[in-house]
Amino acid sequence: MPDPVTFTSATPRYALPLLFAGQAQKELTVNEAHALADALLHPAIEDESSAPPAAPVEGECWLVGASASGDWSGEDGKLACREAGNWLFLTPRDGMRIFDRASGQELHYFDGWQRAAPPAEPTGGATVDSEARQAIAELTAALRVAGVFAVA
Repeated sequence: MPDPVTFTSATPRYALPLLFAGQAQKELTVNEAHALADALLHPAIEDESSAPPAAPVEGECWLVGASASGDWSGEDGKLACREAGNWLFLTPRDGMRIFDRASGQELHYFDGWQRAAPPAEPTGGATVDSEARQAIAELTAALRVAGVFAVA
């Protein structure tokens, strides 16, 4: 018979809290785990900011910018999610994706948050291919609609 699996106090990837056998007030641990899972499931942020909003709304998430201040001090680069009147901070992991509602763009985390930049529109040149330029413009527009590039 295999040995039973034993768990630490939190999951290894996102530090979701785990219950202990006979734990008192386990609803606090379970509720925190549910709140974190809710924030991580198809995450979307309102915008990126270095300071918390003056009137945060329950369920909102923000990307904490550089040199964060106030309640977000020391949480640069994390996701700050408002839950039960408090801020929950989520440390991103490589491969994580979030949708930025302000820019309409998807961000990807790989050793830091990455935003795709659209290519420059072609200009000048000795030979101008208007059909190729139109195709490039249409591809760039389609990638904006798909959330790859920020909405212009």
